[in-house]
Amino acid sequence: MTSIRTLHLAAELAPGPEGPPSTSAARTVALARLAEAAGLDFLTHDDSFARPGLDALAVLARIAPETRSVGLVPTVTTTHTEPFHVQAAVATLDWVSRGRAGWRIAVSPTGAEARLFGRRPLPPAAELWQEAGEVAEVARKLWDSWEDDAEIRDVATGRFVDRRKLHHVNFQGSTFSVRGPSIVPRPPQGNPVTVVDATRPAARETAAHHADVVLIRAGSAEEAAALRAELHRAARAHGRDPGQLRVLLSATVDLDAYEGGPGALAELIAGWHGGGAVDGFHLVPAVPERDLARFAADTVTRLGDRGLFRTAYEGTTLRDRLGLARPAGQYATTGAGA
Repeated sequence: MTSIRTLHLAAELAPGPEGPPSTSAARTVALARLAEAAGLDFLTHDDSFARPGLDALAVLARIAPETRSVGLVPTVTTTHTEPFHVQAAVATLDWVSRGRAGWRIAVSPTGAEARLFGRRPLPPAAELWQEAGEVAEVARKLWDSWEDDAEIRDVATGRFVDRRKLHHVNFQGSTFSVRGPSIVPRPPQGNPVTVVDATRPAARETAAHHADVVLIRAGSAEEAAALRAELHRAARAHGRDPGQLRVLLSATVDLDAYEGGPGALAELIAGWHGGGAVDGFHLVPAVPERDLARFAADTVTRLGDRGLFRTAYEGTTLRDRLGLARPAGQYATTGAGA
C-alpha cells in the first residue's frame, strides 16, 4: 500500500508590492488566526530595505503570543545586518513562539539599499548569496554553541549556566567574522527552520546547501519537478539527505480573477503534489484579507475533505509540522569546540 505524501501549505501575510504597507497589528493577528484555524504549516512575512513597512521579525514576535500552532517565518536580509544579532533575534522568536520560528533568508541586491548603510559598494548577486550561506552557517554554529542542558539555574549556588556546555565559535567568513558563544540559549527547535526563496538561480546553491524549505516558481508541474530534482541533487552533493528538504511552489493568487476560483486551485494543488512535482504550496495572496480568507475557507477545506491535508495540528514545533528532524547540537555530538 502506497503511503500518502504529506502536503504542506503556507501563506504570505504582507501586502504585495503594489499595496500599501500595513501598520496594523490587529490586521496581522486576524490573518494569522485565520491561517491557523485552517491548519497551515507556516506564515511568511516579507521584508526589504527597498520599500517602507514594519520590520517583519518584530511583527511576528508580536503575533507569536496571539497564536498557538502556526509557524512564523519572517524575511531577514543578510546583506547589511550583523550575523550575530540576526541569529539572536531568530532564536528569540523561536523561544517566544515555543518552537514555531523560521527565517526566510534574503539579500539586498540594489545600490539604493547599499547607500542606506554606506558601508560598502554593492557586490555581485553571487557574492551576496555566498555571504547569505555563510550567515546561515554561523547561525547554526551559534544556536548550537549552547548545549540543550547548559542552563542549570541553580539558586543555591547562584550558577545560571554550566560553562562546560558553552562552546566558543570562531568563524571567519568572506565579509565578516564572529566569535561566540551566543547570548541566547539553544532554541527549542535546536535550529529554527531556514527558508530560502530560490526563484532566482543565484540563490539555488545556497538553498540546496542550507535551506530546510525552498520556495520556487514554475509555470508547469514538469518545470517544478525538474527544479525539485535539481535541488535534491545539489543537496546530496553537499552531503545532505534530500528527504530533509521541502520544496514548495510559491504562487501569487488572485481568487477573484482566476478561472475556477478556490475549487480550481484545490485541484491544481492536489495534482501537482500528488504527481510529485512539489511538497506543497506557498500562497502569496493578491489581497491578503480577501484571498487568504477564501483560500482557508474553501480551498483548504476541499483538500481536507479529500484527506489530502490535515484537519488538526500534530506535534508542537514547526519542524514537527514539516516532518523535519530536530538536529543534534554539533558541538555536543563531537565534544569539540568551534
